[in-house]
Order: sequence, then C-alpha cells, then structure tokens
Amino acid sequence: MSTAIISHFDCRRHKMIEGHPEDPSRIDAISDRLIASGLEYSLDHFDAQPVAKEHLLRVHDSLYLAELEELQPSEGLVNVDADTQMCPQTLRAARRSAGAGVQAVDLVVETEHKAVFCNVRPPGHHAERHEAGGFCFYNNIAVAAAYALEKLNLERIAIIDFDVHHGNGTEDIFKDNDKVMFCSLFQHPFFPYSNPDAVNPLHIKSPVSAGAGSKEFRDIVTESWLPALKEYKPQMLFISAGFDAHRDDDMGEINLEDSDYSWVTNHLVDLSHELDCVGIVSMLEGGYVPGALGRSAVAHVRALAGI
Repeated sequence: MSTAIISHFDCRRHKMIEGHPEDPSRIDAISDRLIASGLEYSLDHFDAQPVAKEHLLRVHDSLYLAELEELQPSEGLVNVDADTQMCPQTLRAARRSAGAGVQAVDLVVETEHKAVFCNVRPPGHHAERHEAGGFCFYNNIAVAAAYALEKLNLERIAIIDFDVHHGNGTEDIFKDNDKVMFCSLFQHPFFPYSNPDAVNPLHIKSPVSAGAGSKEFRDIVTESWLPALKEYKPQMLFISAGFDAHRDDDMGEINLEDSDYSWVTNHLVDLSHELDCVGIVSMLEGGYVPGALGRSAVAHVRALAGI
C-alpha cells in the first residue's frame, strides 16, 4: 500500500513545563527510528499545512476556539488543566497537527497514497467539542474524520483508538453521530476516568485492567472489533495511534509489545482491502518513552506500507 508521512517542524515548537512527557522529542524519536530502520526512504514525505477554521468548526464550538486564542500567552506558559499548558507557539503547532489530518484525507483521495501516518503533536483525542485537556487542544482525528464525511459524502467511517487512555474527546464529538463507529481500547480505571459503558451503540468501548497484555488486546480486536467492523462496513478507516500501552511506557500498564502494533495494523490494512475502503489515515496520539515510541511507530508504519 503506497504510504505517506506528514509532519512539520512547527510541531516541535509547542512546549509545556520542563520534564513534561509530551515534548518535542516525541517527533524526533519516530523520525530517527524511521531513518535507522531504512523505512524512511520507502515513504513519501509532506509538510503539514495549517488547518482552516472551517475544518475545526465541524468538531469544535466557535466560542471554544476563541477561548483558546485568548488563552495563548505571548510569553511563558498558561495552564489549561493540571497537566496541560500553552506556550506562545502552541496553537501554531496545533493548527499543523489538525491540518495534517485534513491533508492526509486529501492525499488518500486524490493520490496513489492509500495510507498516511501523521507524525504530529500536540495529540488530539482528549479534546472535546468545548474543552481542551489531556495534552490536547484540537481533536485531530475528529477533524480529519468529519472532513472526510463531508468531502466524500460518506455514510460510514470507523475510528480505531488503541491508546492506553480512552479517547473521551472523540467519543464526545461523535456521541450522536450515526456515521461513525468508534472502537477504543483503554486502561480502566485510569485517566480520563471515562464511563466504560457506551452511549452510542456504534461506540465499542474496550476497557482493560492494569496488568493486561497482548492476549487481552488481541482477543478484543479479533472477537469484538473486527466482527463489528466487518458488519458495519466502514468506507474509510481512521486510527488514533497511541503507543503508550507499550510495556516499556510508564504512562500505562497494558504491556503491549512492538509486534502488537504491527499485528493490529496488518488486520486493519487487510480489512481496508477487503471492504474496498477509500484508505487509512493514522494520527499520532500518545507514546512517551522514545525507544518504545520509535519502535512501535515504525512497526505501525511498516504494516501500513505492507513492507
């Protein structure tokens, strides 16, 4: 599958407090590992374009967007919540991150690239329609999905989220939408302390306890997600690719291996082929230990590319 990478130097400009796990080195950890693996040279690379406000307004309230603009400081840091800060370059980075998702949809639709991985930050899946938090400001995957629904007049798309934290923002934005299936693995109880029960019947929430591992994850994918996805027949797939469920990442305790990310991605690529989907757009979410993040992302991208 012809595969592209989207990133931008601006995504490195957003910085929070010293020692914060969601820092610019995450982008470099993936880029460096792509180069070391040799995979870098098999992919096409694009600079992320800033998102247009019209795309943000599909998933975020205008008052919320205005509040973010007002909050961004001209110097220093401003707290959005206990774990999330804004610096003078935060929204510049966030616009590139959200814009990458829109750009990825265009690449999948208009070029030979049928899978795109967006190596961008800040992440997005905790950003709700009216609220930032959990290191997130704009919900990147929701922006991309909503754009695809409108641009292509799709009836069914699916978002798969295997971050260790529940994508509460994605759930919030699409809670009343009958065109979006949302499959989410997450450690429970754990931040953001979401209700483990789904309100929308198209939302498949898969909470697992601390100490779970590869078997529990693979059982969820094969026994729950894949049968539901095959029955639903999404026309396009979106992935919230969080790698903080890795056993070496101290952010969570689900204990996945590098190979689990290639395994689940291979299944999603096969599903995309089987259903003749438009393609796959994947966006970086969590992953905070450079070695594990780089290896896991490369496993994921290699599977997207079928290499």
